[in-house]
Amino acid sequence: MDWLFEPFSTALLQRALVVGVMAAITTSVVGTWVVLRGMAFLGDALAHGILPGVAGALIMGFNPLLGGAVAAGVMIASISWIHRSSKLSEDTAIGLLFVGMLAVGMILVSKSGSLAVNPLAILFGSILGVTPRDVVVQAIALAVTLALVVVFYRPLLVLAFNEDKAHVLGLSPRRTHFVMMALVTIAVVATFDMVGSLLVFGLLVAPPATAALIARRVPVMMVLSSLIASLCVFGGLVISYYAGTAGGATIAALAVGVFFVTLAARNLRGIRVPVVSPR
Repeated sequence: MDWLFEPFSTALLQRALVVGVMAAITTSVVGTWVVLRGMAFLGDALAHGILPGVAGALIMGFNPLLGGAVAAGVMIASISWIHRSSKLSEDTAIGLLFVGMLAVGMILVSKSGSLAVNPLAILFGSILGVTPRDVVVQAIALAVTLALVVVFYRPLLVLAFNEDKAHVLGLSPRRTHFVMMALVTIAVVATFDMVGSLLVFGLLVAPPATAALIARRVPVMMVLSSLIASLCVFGGLVISYYAGTAGGATIAALAVGVFFVTLAARNLRGIRVPVVSPR
């Protein structure tokens, strides 16, 4: 079994594993609510929508995490403004901003002329280039995510299954929705540097979706998703080491592959997908 742990004999791969596992837990916890509320499109749009903020920050010499957070905030505020002022659906607003911000980001990347703006690194990440600072950033993101989920667990749970009931119980669905948006933003912004803005969506949705095929309760779904995502990080790094493939892309592809294998196995055995309960 030495071959399995040989890739992690260097500090570089060890840091990648630590950051990857923390990112896996962050995206799994947040992704559970994304999957339960059917907000995958928004998660995808945010993962792409941070591109102009990241590119702009790199061009001006700022921290790309700050640029990504600003872009995500602008996108969320714009979705709400379009929905309120035009009465168009949120999906329409998300679609417009998704395309618009991605286009602006690629324009900035193409016209930057700066070696600091690497489009491949922005889109696909660089998990093998993580630094000790990245470890600290991811640890903070994980701690903030877990704290918010613990504090707002009941409102998030009720909103995920019945928005009308959340109103009746006085749980302020609008505030809870804002917390949900903040959680998605934290997960996307903190993780894009590892797997890129395009592939972070895989970690945000695939492991929770896989867990939803097995788990019946939300806490179990979170734990199972975190375990699946962490194993995908470990397995993806091992495959990347021996096959010479891109680390972030390998992790994301493995996470999606595990979903389809799990779904196929359930169908072959004739097992019905359980309905996740709010209890």
